[in-house]
Amino acid sequence: MRWDGQQVLDDGVGGAEALPGLRGLLRTVRTPEFAGTVFHEVEAKSALNRVPGSSPMPFRWTVNPYRGCSHACVYCLAGHTRVLLADGRTLPIAELRVGDAVVGTEMVDGRRRYVRTTVLAHWSTAKPAHRVRLTGGTELVTSGEHRFLTDRGWRHVAPGWCRTGRRPHLRHGSALLGPGAAGGFGSAAHDRAHPPAYRQGYLCGLVRGDTGSGISPARTFPSEQLELEALGRAHHFLAEAAHLPALAAVGAAGPWEPGRIPPPPGSGGIAPIAHVTRWPEHAGDDWCAGFLAGLVDASGQVTDGELSVAHADEQVIGKAAGALHRLGFRFTVDAAAAGSARAVRLRGGPEQLLRFLRETDPAVSARRSVAGAPVAGGADLRVESVEPLGVTAAMYDITTGTGDFVAEGVVSHNCFARNTHTYLDLDAGADFDSQIIVKVNVARVLERELRSPRWERESVAMGTNTDPYQRAEGRYRLMPGIIEALARWGTPFSVLTKGTVLSRDLPLLTAAAADVPVSLGVSVALVDRELQSRLEPGTPSPAARLDMVRRITDAGLRCGVMVAPVLPLLTDSPEALDALLGRIRAAGASRATVLALHLRRGTREWFMEWLAREHPGLVEPYERLYRRGAYVDPEYRRALGERVAPLLRRHGLGGAADTVRAPQPPAPQPALPTAEQLTLL
Repeated sequence: MRWDGQQVLDDGVGGAEALPGLRGLLRTVRTPEFAGTVFHEVEAKSALNRVPGSSPMPFRWTVNPYRGCSHACVYCLAGHTRVLLADGRTLPIAELRVGDAVVGTEMVDGRRRYVRTTVLAHWSTAKPAHRVRLTGGTELVTSGEHRFLTDRGWRHVAPGWCRTGRRPHLRHGSALLGPGAAGGFGSAAHDRAHPPAYRQGYLCGLVRGDTGSGISPARTFPSEQLELEALGRAHHFLAEAAHLPALAAVGAAGPWEPGRIPPPPGSGGIAPIAHVTRWPEHAGDDWCAGFLAGLVDASGQVTDGELSVAHADEQVIGKAAGALHRLGFRFTVDAAAAGSARAVRLRGGPEQLLRFLRETDPAVSARRSVAGAPVAGGADLRVESVEPLGVTAAMYDITTGTGDFVAEGVVSHNCFARNTHTYLDLDAGADFDSQIIVKVNVARVLERELRSPRWERESVAMGTNTDPYQRAEGRYRLMPGIIEALARWGTPFSVLTKGTVLSRDLPLLTAAAADVPVSLGVSVALVDRELQSRLEPGTPSPAARLDMVRRITDAGLRCGVMVAPVLPLLTDSPEALDALLGRIRAAGASRATVLALHLRRGTREWFMEWLAREHPGLVEPYERLYRRGAYVDPEYRRALGERVAPLLRRHGLGGAADTVRAPQPPAPQPALPTAEQLTLL
C-alpha cells in the first residue's frame, strides 16, 4: 500500500486535528490514500482489554490495535448555537461540557417525546458553513452534513452524496420539529438580573402560593414543602427588600401576624413578609413575571410539558390569570370541584412553556422541565432558505445518550457513535470523517503483558471493537507482531474481519496455528453486489471476501463465516440464503452463523430513511417487525431459524441460526465472535 504524500498535521500538543485530551499522542497524520481520514498515532499503556463480567461473550479478553473514535462525525453547529438544557435554560454549544443534562427525544409508546439526557462527549472541528433560515426568524449556522428532524424524518442541511446514495436534505418549506424559538428560545443558563419589581412580585407569589389559601394563622411561611431553590432565592430577595421603597398597596396582607426569616450571614436586615405580600396598585410586566415565578415555585406542577398552578384562594387564581393575560400567554382556568382548589393551566405545549420560563424564570428546577411532552412542529419552523456561506468556520458537536438534542428550538441530530452504524458491519470511516486511533506500540505492550506470571493463557478475541484488518493495517502492520506475541506465549486467539488484508498474514497465522488454537472468521452478509455496495460502503466485495475464505482454507486453516445481518424481506428468502450458503461452503468455510438485522437507537433512523428511499413498500412491515425495539420480532426470528437450519445441514455448515433468544456463542473455543460483537465494531 502506498503511503506517499502523507502530511503530519500536529505533534500532539493541541493542534486542530488532534483529539482533545488524547493521552500518549505522538502525531496526527492525513494521507491522500485515505481522503477524509485522520490517523492519530498513540503509545498505548495496555493491550489486553478485559470483557465486562456481565457480557455473554465466550471470551474474557480482547486486543484492539485500532480504535475508531466515536467523534468521527460531520454533524456540526456554530459555537453560538443555543442548546436546550434539561432545566429549560440554554447554553451555547461551545460552552457545553461532558455530563451536562440536556433535552433529547425518544419514542415512547409509539410517539416521539422530549426526555432528559446527558452529554457524553463534546468536541470541535472546522467545516464549510451553511446558514439555515426559518420562517420565524431563527437562523442556524451548520455544516452541510448536519441533520435536523422534519415531519418526514431526518434531513441533511445540504444535498450531496453519502456512501449509501444521495442523501435526503432540507428544501424550501421543509417543516422542522421542535419546541421552536418563541420568545428567544428559553433563558440563558447563567443567573439573570431581576429588577426590584420582579423581586417583590416573586416574594408575593411565593409566600401566597406556599400558604395554600392566602395568608392565615393556620399556615406559616416557609412550609416544609417549599423547595430549597425557592427558599434560597426568597432569602436573598427578602434581604434586598429591606432596602427597597414600600409598595403602594390597596389592602393589607391579612390578619396574619407579620413574620421574619433569619437574614443571610452578613446581611444588615430582613423585610417583613407582610410588606412583600401586598397587592400592588399597578402591576407592571416585571411584577407579573416575578409573581408567576414565585407562584409556580410554591405550588406549580409540570406534567408532560404542561404547567398548572392549583390554589384555593380565588384572589390568587385571579391575579395569576391577570398576570398571564398581561404577558400574552394562553391559559385556561379549571372550574373548582367540591372541596378542591381551582387551577390555572398554561396552554401551547413546550413552545409556550419555554417562553414562560424565559420571561418569568422560576427558581425550582423541577418546574422547568419539558420532559414527557410530545415533539411537534409549528409554522415558525419551516425552512425559508439554505445557503452556503463560502467560508470554513469553527463548528462544535456533542454526543448524547439519546443521539439527539434541541438546538435553537429544533431537534438536531448528533454524532453517530461507532456502534450505531455497525449493524451492517460498516466501516465507520467510509461514511464519516474518520478519526482512527492507531496504537503503534501495541505488539510491544502485548508482549510484556503476555509474559507476566499472572497471565493464564485465556483465549483472546480480535475484531470485537474495530476490524484489525481495516485498510490502515496495510501501512501500520500491527497484526504480525500481535500474532507472533500470542503464539510465542501460548495464547489461543480468534480473528473476525471483513478486510482482505488478512491474506498477507496467512503464513504467520498458519505458523501460529501449529502452536495455539486459532479461529478465523469472515463476515459476509449477502452476494448481491449492487445491494452490498449501498449497505456496506467502502468494504471489500462479497466475492473478495469469499475468495479470502478460500485462501484461508487452502492454507489449511479452518474458517467460519458470519452471515449477518440478514435483512427481513430483502435477503431472507430461502433461495437467497441457499445461494449464499452454497457459495460459502464452496469457498471452504467450515461453519456459518446466521443472524437477523438489529436496529439499535440511532441506527434505526438511518436504516428506515434508507428503506423509505430504496424500498418504501417495506417501511410499514419493518415498523411491525421491530416494534419491540432493537431485535426483530421473536416470531420472525423463530421462522428464520426454521428456514436456515435445513440449509445449514444441506451445505454441511455446522453453524447456528438466530432464534427467539439472544445470540449464543458457537463452540468450541476460541469462539468466532458473535453478532453481538459485530455491533461493537
